[in-house]
Amino acid sequence: MIQSKHPIRVLIAKPGLDGHDRGAKVLTRALRDAGMEVIYTGLRQSPEQIVSAAVQEDVDIVGLSILSGAHVGLTRKVMDQLRTAGATEKKVLVGGTIPEADIPKLIDMGVVEVFPRTPSAQIVDFIFTLMEESSQ
Repeated sequence: MIQSKHPIRVLIAKPGLDGHDRGAKVLTRALRDAGMEVIYTGLRQSPEQIVSAAVQEDVDIVGLSILSGAHVGLTRKVMDQLRTAGATEKKVLVGGTIPEADIPKLIDMGVVEVFPRTPSAQIVDFIFTLMEESSQ
């Protein structure tokens, strides 16, 4: 497990009009159980609201949970807003119903990793490894 001066801070957000948040809530619980500080923004957040919360909460990671099919456009807007806010150090992860063909598009935008239908434990392990590697 990573040893740091502060717990890993993660923002979990549901951008757009997607009204299904069970997966985001399950992941939020798994991250908290692993010792991370998690901020869940709730449903139907705009990219501007997500980035504002990420900056205000000083999170390390922004996790976008998207089931609506609008993942490419919404992620692009979040990434643009992060650049505008000068918050490009925040690592962005995307999960949900993501077709394999769209994963390279998201990675090319600057997303660190995409988790289509991935078990929570695997995401927790990935975050610990990511933060450990970035602190070296």
